[in-house]
Amino acid sequence: MNSSTDLVYAGRGGIGSHLASKILPYASPWIGAYSLPPLAGFATNQMWGQDAVSAGFASAGLGIGTVVLSAVTWQVAGGNNKFRRMRRAQATASVAAGMGWLTAATAAGPFGSPMLDLWLMGGGLFAASWNIRQLMRNAHDETEQVEGNTGFAKIAEAIGLEKLRVKKAQGNGKGMVSVPVELTAGQTVEDVQAALPKLATATHIPPSGATVKRDPDNAAEATLHLRVADLLKDGVQFIPPVRLGMLPNEPIPLGLYADGETFVINPFDAEILQHLLVMGVTGAGKSEFARGLIAHLSTRRKLTMFVADCSKGRQSMGHIADGIDWFLTQPREVKHLFKALPGAIKARGDVLADEGLDQWTPDSSLNAMVLWLEEAADLTDFDELDQIARAARSVGIWLVVSLQRAVWTNINVNVRTNLQASACFGVDDAGDAGFCLPDRVVEAGAVPDWGSDRPGYAFATGMGINQDRWTMEWRSGLTERQYLAALVAAGADHRDPLDEVTAAALGAAYEQRTHRGTNRLNPAHSAPARQVVALPPAEGEDDVMEMELEDARNEVLSLIPADPEPNADYAGIGLDGQLPDVPDDAGMQFEKQDRLSPADARRVIHEQLDSWLAAGQLEFQPADLAPATVSAGRGKPWLQGELKRLAEEGVIRRDGHGEYTILQSPSVPA
Repeated sequence: MNSSTDLVYAGRGGIGSHLASKILPYASPWIGAYSLPPLAGFATNQMWGQDAVSAGFASAGLGIGTVVLSAVTWQVAGGNNKFRRMRRAQATASVAAGMGWLTAATAAGPFGSPMLDLWLMGGGLFAASWNIRQLMRNAHDETEQVEGNTGFAKIAEAIGLEKLRVKKAQGNGKGMVSVPVELTAGQTVEDVQAALPKLATATHIPPSGATVKRDPDNAAEATLHLRVADLLKDGVQFIPPVRLGMLPNEPIPLGLYADGETFVINPFDAEILQHLLVMGVTGAGKSEFARGLIAHLSTRRKLTMFVADCSKGRQSMGHIADGIDWFLTQPREVKHLFKALPGAIKARGDVLADEGLDQWTPDSSLNAMVLWLEEAADLTDFDELDQIARAARSVGIWLVVSLQRAVWTNINVNVRTNLQASACFGVDDAGDAGFCLPDRVVEAGAVPDWGSDRPGYAFATGMGINQDRWTMEWRSGLTERQYLAALVAAGADHRDPLDEVTAAALGAAYEQRTHRGTNRLNPAHSAPARQVVALPPAEGEDDVMEMELEDARNEVLSLIPADPEPNADYAGIGLDGQLPDVPDDAGMQFEKQDRLSPADARRVIHEQLDSWLAAGQLEFQPADLAPATVSAGRGKPWLQGELKRLAEEGVIRRDGHGEYTILQSPSVPA
């Protein structure tokens, strides 16, 4: 036999062994039920059943043995959970029934009636009951409490929480493990929180990788979250906007959570616009986060950004300054801005009142605004900042304060109270996290005390983030200067200028601003390519840099899908009621039909969808229906209306980016 044949037989043998190991536990009760009773009954009948006196004494002895064995079985098959209690009852009943049949078979014989009938029926019921138990044990509810000193129960005992009831741990396949726990009398979630450092040590994970989330509806229950693998350590790619020209209140993707989910914020869509405090030591990743967020906002309409950075000036934001309407780098300008802001806030409030709005929404004629302050303590006095923070929220001005430590010497307590959202990057002292993150988040173990060792990692709260995510680590996307510059340049045609009401209220301070960002009305002010780099280009490099910037811009635009709205002008459809021109030698022709009735025209589309469904092609784009639409004598507006109707009826689903998925046949009534 050659080696390849050996491998085939070895593979077959492995499969056979695997199947045998799966089948044997279920076959054993049937083998025992239909082999042991007749053999034992025949043997005892031959020994004692031929004589009446011997049969009587044997039956009495076996009867006593039945009681003793049943009692022993009941005693040794103990347990507190429902599976063990059922096993005790089932095992005891099986012993009693088997010994009872053996006692009767000793005197009457195993193969006569009714002993044979009882054996055939009872043996099958016995085997089937144990098969059912085996199936139920293998597929029991994973949320049932798993008792015994194993797994996380051992870890809980080792860290001083021996009374903690640990349920079945579940992993998500992306490095995160969730462990539901139940606290016994005398225990609190605070006890578990205090043991988190020991838990991290026992499971060999970073200190910030162990957090606990309390159940808001039951103080006796909580969930431990353990990050056993770091999927973010190699960096996170910047996530571009899904399209240009979105509104301010649409989601903003800025990175990834530790469990692989996208980190998304949506401050202008939250029930209350929450000002943001960004904190972290030098090198922790605050600037990277700021650049990614500002680049995203630079591609949106009805939004205006002011950024004040008198420390680094254009060093951090210079390459994306074109998307910032007012970039303040001089203390004098910042002073003028803060003097003018109260008047602008009042003017905006009056407009919103006239529009019947309690707070800013996209329905307002005003732009949403972002006021980003780097090292706010160096820019203005606390009382002035406090006044602005309290009043700006309802008029659609989002205040972002970024600094290294939010201690009382750097920022007023009243101001910090108004910064209800937070993004806390690495800090040197664990106690500093409490100046940024809510107490319940820090107490749950979400403390980024890694300093600058893990740039980009952070915890975040507010801004429309689900509270279940507040204690989950995330990492911001890595940005490239040229890439972001190209993205900001691509957004110029979509950026709206500041609304006239706010601009007029800001007065001369705004009118005479040094930096004027570009928008759809003044794209000519776009920064030339040479401003993307730190040093001016050498002679002869202008053309090369222009080409590099153009390449970057094309790359950005290629990643932004077309407008996915149902009524968008899909360039790929190309339907104008005219048949396409086909060369004579193309081997194909189009034959235009007369304009069909609405019912017949719809039938053409339905037949096309049914044919795709039958072939297993579930995804399509509107352009794919162009031939069917032309053959029905219809055009683009009609097709767009039909797609919208089919989506509302649940036949298809619009997935975004101009793509649809077929959910069911349009010919089958819903």
